[in-house]
Amino acid sequence: MTRQATLKSVYRLWWPLALTWLMMAVEGPLLAAIIARMPESATNLAAYGVTYAFGLIAEGPVIMLLSASTRLARSRWDYLRLRAFSVVLCGTVTLLLLLILFPPVFTPLMTTLLGLTDDIAGHVHQALALLLPWPAAIGMRRFYQGVLIAHHQPGRVAVGTTFRLLAMSLTACLLWSLGSLAGASLGACALSVGVTAEALATRWLARRAIAISLKEQGVDVAMPSYSALGRFYLPLAMTPLIGLSIHPVVTFFLGHGPRAIESLAIMPVLYALTFLFRALGLSFPEVAIATLKDGEQNRAVIARFARFLALGLGGGLSLIAFTPLHTFWYATLSGLTGELVQLAIPPLQIMAIFPALTVAIGYQRALLIDAGVTLPVTLATTIEAFGIFSILALLVLYSALPGVTSAALAYLVGRTMAMLYLCRPCAAVLRRRPGTAL
Repeated sequence: MTRQATLKSVYRLWWPLALTWLMMAVEGPLLAAIIARMPESATNLAAYGVTYAFGLIAEGPVIMLLSASTRLARSRWDYLRLRAFSVVLCGTVTLLLLLILFPPVFTPLMTTLLGLTDDIAGHVHQALALLLPWPAAIGMRRFYQGVLIAHHQPGRVAVGTTFRLLAMSLTACLLWSLGSLAGASLGACALSVGVTAEALATRWLARRAIAISLKEQGVDVAMPSYSALGRFYLPLAMTPLIGLSIHPVVTFFLGHGPRAIESLAIMPVLYALTFLFRALGLSFPEVAIATLKDGEQNRAVIARFARFLALGLGGGLSLIAFTPLHTFWYATLSGLTGELVQLAIPPLQIMAIFPALTVAIGYQRALLIDAGVTLPVTLATTIEAFGIFSILALLVLYSALPGVTSAALAYLVGRTMAMLYLCRPCAAVLRRRPGTAL
């Protein structure tokens, strides 16, 4: 079925998903604030940080089920095949996370490789056990969210995320009042309850969209076999795994670069500010995929919306970066000292256009995923990671720039390299399916 898109219809599809990303951005600071007010806060914050890092790694293979189901889950056979694939994938990832909990694996991993103390490692073990539902719940809720987006029901995605935020907050507050769990375990339990509630709510909210998919026999099956589905999805699964490796490595370089302590103190504040704008762009790829799936005639509208969104987000962050508003964010809201504020301004100005680049590369990825060409998406992420690590290593070793400024430059160069690489495969897709220029 074809559907003529307009800027207004794309906006209506986009804003609930943008709201979803903003709501998800709240849970980390909220749980950290609660754990910080509990006994042994430093130990438990450290244990929670390690646990959450493993949770992010575990969810890596299932994150792109959102894009896959947005692209595929419209006809009966594609829906059933992708659902079975998702269940197997989520079960496999859960078993791998469970394997980490066995002492022959857990002990050398935590104490020898990561160098954790026995106290912190003990908290991590209990917290990881409580986090076991996390990857499967994340995977299945993203699968059903993709079904909703594919059928232009993004408001239900936002409703599901509201259930997540409420369930997580209520669980955390209840456990805090009872005092029955350590802080790290409280955080893990609240996360598991939240995403499980979201997965169940999203499945219920998607019931009508699922019924439509099951009724649609489909003239052409997009993924004719499980092997074809695997070839389509494997590069997508690798993309977030590679992307998740970037931040820990950057943190390592910051700790060994000039002004290390100051850079490590500034980076979370800088990341939080840029993420507020990037989150609004991270919601765009699935919007583009769903709209492009409605017909190639929608490419011009999607390209125009991407330009407006990129200008809006890049302009919004630039307004803060190049005016006294940066002092308000850093000093008044974030509580940085005057010295740190001055050190934090240049990297913010360097990254002012980063939200715009997020939209641009999201548009490129949407074009490729819609065309069923997923390998360049992974290769672009690999190029971006290589660019970031290389530039950062050179700047840390051979320049006197503060580490956080070097990191901002590396992020900008790495993202630009990835975008330039994707221009060629995107141009090939557009030549094969004429519609609009990049």
